[in-house]
Amino acid sequence: MSNGGTDIHQHLWPERLLGALAERSRPPLIRRSGAEWVLKINGEPDYRFRLADHDPGLRAEALDRSGLERALVSLSGPLGIEGLPTHEAALLLEAFHAGVLELDPRAFGAWGSLALRSPDSRAVDALLDRGFSGVSISAGALATREGLDRLYRVLNRLELRGAPLFIHPGPDPLMTDRSTGVSHPAWWPAMTNYIAEMNAAWHAFAAWGRRSHPSLRVVFAMLAGGAPLHLERLAARGGPRAAGTDPNVFYDTSSYGERAVDAVVRQVGIDQLVYGSDRPVVDPPDRGLLGPAAAEAISRTNVERLFARDRPPRRARIAVTA
Repeated sequence: MSNGGTDIHQHLWPERLLGALAERSRPPLIRRSGAEWVLKINGEPDYRFRLADHDPGLRAEALDRSGLERALVSLSGPLGIEGLPTHEAALLLEAFHAGVLELDPRAFGAWGSLALRSPDSRAVDALLDRGFSGVSISAGALATREGLDRLYRVLNRLELRGAPLFIHPGPDPLMTDRSTGVSHPAWWPAMTNYIAEMNAAWHAFAAWGRRSHPSLRVVFAMLAGGAPLHLERLAARGGPRAAGTDPNVFYDTSSYGERAVDAVVRQVGIDQLVYGSDRPVVDPPDRGLLGPAAAEAISRTNVERLFARDRPPRRARIAVTA
């Protein structure tokens, strides 16, 4: 397996963001707990982490050991930052954006994020002009026709600029009643909410988003929650049959292993997969799990196509049902 390529899905909270979260009095916030820190967010159990998990030097060393050249970091949607009141969101988003732009650009790039209570397409230009590779938006914000309509100008601006959209698990920003007290085990949200959000966002984009944005390149985290595995059922129920062959929809491999990745490849083809590790949230999958040729495709060839801005994106041909 050759060295090089990109991991398109990592999380690294820069010092600026950690400091801003530590100053908050309501979620999302962080507090020290012995040798570790605890992240408190609405609707999920407390999450314990070490500051070393977000050390840029250690992360760059891990990247080098994995044989990759570069990683793209994104703000994690479940934090709920994009759905905060706009002035609160702006402070935390700028702490993240300014912090990641200080990282070594040879090793790290980043997805930008937007305040979603009052989405502004001009913010897309500002992020791309600062050097962000694309924009990340929570799946919950795009999981309905109404959500896609609210974000039409944002997605249209990305499409016009030839930059991709990264859809990551996360709540609807207009859902303000998320409980702060939960009794679920730590793994529960990842196996329920996240999968449901990603499935809904994939189907919403297939049903309405692609018609409105025919050349927008989109990458879904975590294999879109396995949505492509339901293509036969989608067709049987009269859905858009061509959604599984959309050349401008990509799927990152985060959180899954050989069997799930292989199953999705059989549905959409290897050309639509890109490597994402979700580091440091989970132990990353081996990019060589399907062999060296597939590793080259998902970490280099397909990534180059996802981010190519020097040519018009390929237009998808999607059959949309009313």
